[in-house]
Amino acid sequence: MQNLKLREKIEEMSGVSVLKCMRCGKCSATCPNYDEMEFHPHQFVYFVEKGEIDKLANSKSIYTCLSCMACVERCPRQVEPAKIIEAVKLLQIRKQGNNHLKPEQVSVSLDPELPAQALTSAFRKYSK
Repeated sequence: MQNLKLREKIEEMSGVSVLKCMRCGKCSATCPNYDEMEFHPHQFVYFVEKGEIDKLANSKSIYTCLSCMACVERCPRQVEPAKIIEAVKLLQIRKQGNNHLKPEQVSVSLDPELPAQALTSAFRKYSK
C-alpha cells in the first residue's frame, strides 16, 4: 500500500503517467550518461510502475542523471523519464530533511537579472 502511495506521489510531482510507457528503450538508448547509471531511464519508469521505489531511491542513478532531457525528447509516448527521476530525487532529498531553503539564505549579491521565477522555483523545490 505504501508503494502505491509513493507511485501516485511521483506521478503527481512529475506530471507523468508511468502506464504510458511501452518499454521500447529509446529513452535509455539516447542517454549520454548511460554507462554511468546503475538504472537507466526506462528502468526508472518500470520500477515506479511496479512500486519498487526503494530500489530507485537508494540508487546512485538519481544523482548521475544529467537532467539533459534527451530521454524526454526521444520518447514516442511522452513519458518523460527525466521528470520521474527528478521526482524520485526530490522525494529522497525531502526524506533526508535537506529541503529547506530559507529567505535569509538567499544571497543579497544575486544577479539582478535573475528571473523571479528561479527563486520561486527554488523555494517550492526546497520547501515542504
